[in-house]
Amino acid sequence: MHLKPDQRYLWHGITWATGRPTLLLADTTTGTLGQIEIVGRHLGLKVVDAARYCTGRYAFTDTFRVGPLCCPQQAAAERGGQCAACLERDDFRFAHQIHQGGHTPPALAAYMTQPHWLYIATFANAVSKVGTAAASRRKSRLDEQGPIRATYLAQAPDGRAVRHLEDALSRELGLTQAIRTTAKLAALISFDPGHVEDAHEKAVDQAITTLAALAMASEREAWTPSAESHALRDPQRSPERTLYPHDLRTGEHGFSVEACSGPHALARLSAGDDILYVLDLNALKGHRVVIGNYTSPPTTVQRSLF
Repeated sequence: MHLKPDQRYLWHGITWATGRPTLLLADTTTGTLGQIEIVGRHLGLKVVDAARYCTGRYAFTDTFRVGPLCCPQQAAAERGGQCAACLERDDFRFAHQIHQGGHTPPALAAYMTQPHWLYIATFANAVSKVGTAAASRRKSRLDEQGPIRATYLAQAPDGRAVRHLEDALSRELGLTQAIRTTAKLAALISFDPGHVEDAHEKAVDQAITTLAALAMASEREAWTPSAESHALRDPQRSPERTLYPHDLRTGEHGFSVEACSGPHALARLSAGDDILYVLDLNALKGHRVVIGNYTSPPTTVQRSLF
């Protein structure tokens, strides 16, 4: 994607669909959606205003694959970052209830016939969650969430079966199915990899025992994270880090992205800056920005904190 000076773009957020962290931007003049890889890139941006706009929806590109679509009206965002029209056309809003006998659009029903994986993911705060991923999104589903460790537990024949297993592990082990982005972000500042490892192995052991009691064959295959996430997932590689102190949703910002895990970036404000900042790039989702030679406001960090 070629970025034009002074052009307004709608920030759609970070995707890992290509296997690398990529920023989706929509040209507000043409409505065209493009993408840029962000690790190793300097991003300078100015937020145009405080309004949030619809970021469209995902649609089926074939039976087992989906792709993003822009909102054709560039409407204001409502529920879940979508306008009412895009929400109404979004078949995926029914996905999490598909095993409970609810309405299932034909395209979603076909998508759910592919094999699905059950997994345990553990984040920097040592909290584990149970989740599911379609075979076509086996790796990217975990990449986009940004765990420290993750393990695939079992393959189910379809999306309905895997969601029953997910609910069983939540019920029997008290495992959550979602972790707030703010909790993931805050924990990346300082964490003990050994503690995360222990918590993950304990959760995986308990899950495999529970699956065995359900007569479900299990596997134990580690998720392999992308190289672009390593510096953020390993605190020893970048020990001097802190939260980015400015609100990305307003004003001007500039930083060079050195690593990315899920939607979270490890960034340096200038070449001579030895402090790295952690920020949530999806905080800008739905905001209109201009990309250019912009810099962040002055930042003061107390060295004693480190």
